[in-house]
Amino acid sequence: MKSKNQILLFSIILILITLVLMFYKVKYLNFPLFADDTTNIWNIQAKITFEPKENESAIISLALPSKQSKLLILNEESTSADYGYSTNKLHGVKKAIWSKREVKDKKEQVLYYSIDVIKDNYYKTKIPKIKQENENVEVSKPIIQAANSLLNNIYPKSADSITFTSLLIKEFNKKEPSQAANMIQNNFMKTQKEKRDTLIKLIKRMKYKARTVGVLYLKDKQRNVNLTPMLEVYKDGKWYLYDIDKGLVGNSSNIFIWQRGTQFLLDAEGVNNSSVKFSVIKNIVPARSAALMKDTKNQSALLDFSLFTLPNASQNTFKLLLLVPLGALVVVFMRVIVGLKTSGTFMPILLSMAFIETHLVPGILMFILVVTMGLFVRSYLSHLNLLLVARISSVLIVVVAIMAFVAILSQKLGLSYATSITFFPIIILSWTIERMSILWEEEGAKEVFIQGSGSLTVSILAYFAMTNSFLSFITFNFPEVLLAVLGVIILLGRYSGYRLSELYRFKSMVD
Repeated sequence: MKSKNQILLFSIILILITLVLMFYKVKYLNFPLFADDTTNIWNIQAKITFEPKENESAIISLALPSKQSKLLILNEESTSADYGYSTNKLHGVKKAIWSKREVKDKKEQVLYYSIDVIKDNYYKTKIPKIKQENENVEVSKPIIQAANSLLNNIYPKSADSITFTSLLIKEFNKKEPSQAANMIQNNFMKTQKEKRDTLIKLIKRMKYKARTVGVLYLKDKQRNVNLTPMLEVYKDGKWYLYDIDKGLVGNSSNIFIWQRGTQFLLDAEGVNNSSVKFSVIKNIVPARSAALMKDTKNQSALLDFSLFTLPNASQNTFKLLLLVPLGALVVVFMRVIVGLKTSGTFMPILLSMAFIETHLVPGILMFILVVTMGLFVRSYLSHLNLLLVARISSVLIVVVAIMAFVAILSQKLGLSYATSITFFPIIILSWTIERMSILWEEEGAKEVFIQGSGSLTVSILAYFAMTNSFLSFITFNFPEVLLAVLGVIILLGRYSGYRLSELYRFKSMVD
């Protein structure tokens, strides 16, 4: 394969790797493309209240939520002053347990348990297996007859557990339900919880698998609410969620399932009047912070070896270093495609990094001042016939002295921004002064002006590229984009056509 084709192939591979990695991080790890992107984290708090019995031990247990697809639990916290706290698993249900040997205070006691929940469309988990308990469906003979009549009417119209449950719920929510449905409603559906439990009994009567569910809607500013009774029906290895008033739930992204199965939500021993209420609050956080919190749970290998694992000080250093390739891309483009002459290859990049610290306009003025004064000093040193090393060292010392003088003078004049001149690359400035002095002697002042202004122009363009907030955000959060930058630079390195400056230069020949 020809070297030209190899370079083309290699560059395309680098760019494709960048696109694939970025797509994965945006699509599956939920990394944002913009710094201002935000996401919602839902804080759900369970508040348990009860009245203790004097001088008796107390044990309070709360059924905790299990893992749920597309909703990730980030943090779990318990507030239980003077109570022991532990967790246990019973029949597949995780429980929070508070205990105290002897409660002396007769006042109402309050315990808190809270979690943070975030949406994650690509988080998958198996719904836990919960022990199915036999339901007692034995009731009076007229009710059994009504239930049989209702079920025998619906069953032929259904095809499976899903359609049967949908038709059953629809029957009980009609404006004018059948006589059988009316009889069951009047006797067993006085509350939403009774309605849910009765529906499950009727579904199980047809030998379908079903179970109770208690859910919370992810809506902001909900205070002291109860779990909403719902039910799940099993089919082909999957559980389907049903609203007992509306039927099958198509989109459950705003529904958080707290409780599954028939076990009590709250068990309390040695206390009176125990109850649990829930509150839901929405917190808006930066999307990148949310993505990193998700990674703590998901343990993505890609992020486990990312810059985010470094200490904060190192991260801040790399935020600046990762901008250097952008400056290099600007230099390559301006020299290879535009044909702009610069004094050295990397001097414009280092100069633009200095401009980031000094700000653009003060940096340009200080650069012109230092280089101009340095050229005058270098012209005097040329008469001394010094060796190259000694001459460069002398220029270096003079440059440091000039920078110190400018900084002190600026401080006296109240120009505090000029004191940041110390960020200028001293060695590069010394070599720049040396090269420009030689160029002056060999080519004249015009060539010095062309290369000096070219260097300054490229530095300014690189400065704008390196201070662009979007590019800064992308390079740090998606460092793989540097592979694409490398691929583009390699492609530009093979360019051998006319530069834009040459087209302008030879325009008269074309005319």
